[in-house]
Amino acid sequence: MLTTEMMYQALVEKDVSYEGTFIAAVKTTGIFCRPTCTARKPKAENVEFFKTTKEAILHGYRPCKVCNPLEKMGETPHYISDILKEINADPSLKFKDWNLVQRGIEPSKIRRWFLKNHGITFHAYQRMFRINSAFKKIQNGETITSAAFDAGYESLSGFNDSFKSIFGVSPVNSKTKRIINIIRLETPLGTMYACAVEEGICLLEFTDRKMLETEFKYLSKNLNSVIIQGANRHFDTLNAQLEEYFEGKRQDFTVPLFTPGTAFQQMVWQQLQTIPFGATRSYKQQSIAMNKPAAVRAVANANGMNKISILIPCHRVIGENGMLTGYGGGLWRKQWLLDHEKNNS
Repeated sequence: MLTTEMMYQALVEKDVSYEGTFIAAVKTTGIFCRPTCTARKPKAENVEFFKTTKEAILHGYRPCKVCNPLEKMGETPHYISDILKEINADPSLKFKDWNLVQRGIEPSKIRRWFLKNHGITFHAYQRMFRINSAFKKIQNGETITSAAFDAGYESLSGFNDSFKSIFGVSPVNSKTKRIINIIRLETPLGTMYACAVEEGICLLEFTDRKMLETEFKYLSKNLNSVIIQGANRHFDTLNAQLEEYFEGKRQDFTVPLFTPGTAFQQMVWQQLQTIPFGATRSYKQQSIAMNKPAAVRAVANANGMNKISILIPCHRVIGENGMLTGYGGGLWRKQWLLDHEKNNS
């Protein structure tokens, strides 16, 4: 459970992993902030904490103008979302600095936003998106020449060099390769990465999970794939259903999942999805339900290998004594999810 001491420490350290879990209200100024606010930190005795901005407002506090706690964390600015919609509609478009200036957008501003939210520059994002578009067209049977020029490349040699630098093979030899698309999602519990292939969502993890890099490498190797930024038809469904879940309006997910793993792991992950919303089970109960009562430890290990948080609800498994056990996203998130489901079941 989050304690006052934990929340104050997170406020002092501007810990982004606590975004969405509490609101800090300063008694001396009458202002409330998000955990990552960069304003000068008050003394501990001058702070009280609330779960939501609504509670802070009802107690007479007003929102901070530095961290804007009423705005959704990480929300895409409208001027960027408009450009992304145009790129989605036509991947061959190339927005250079001059084009941005003509729209009244400072190039350094959009560059910083992409570096912060995607880890790459805006121009690198555009290149990846064009390559992604061309790759999918080649996979669907279009000629390399057609795919290259439709994606905005002016020469086949330039396209071949870019393609090989990302996929490690030439376009001619790319039939055995596939793409894993990745995006960032903002949730009340912090930022998450979502990955998807044609079959469905294959990863959903908090960005601060320690095993994340290992999971990326596993998926890339197991699926003979390259993970790159890009659109995927499953992302819109995922985003909409996650928002409904966190608002307490959804208990089951219908977005398709793709879960490469051993036959035993598949069995464990399927069993996890049978735990009702708002309920919990122990590892022993899970192993009994699978007709493998002696495999408690193996069930726990497979549970920990789940790469699709929340949708495959490994957070609903607890120790036989009723205590919380390990969770890749952190025990405080596990407790939050269980409380959320209990309150909305």
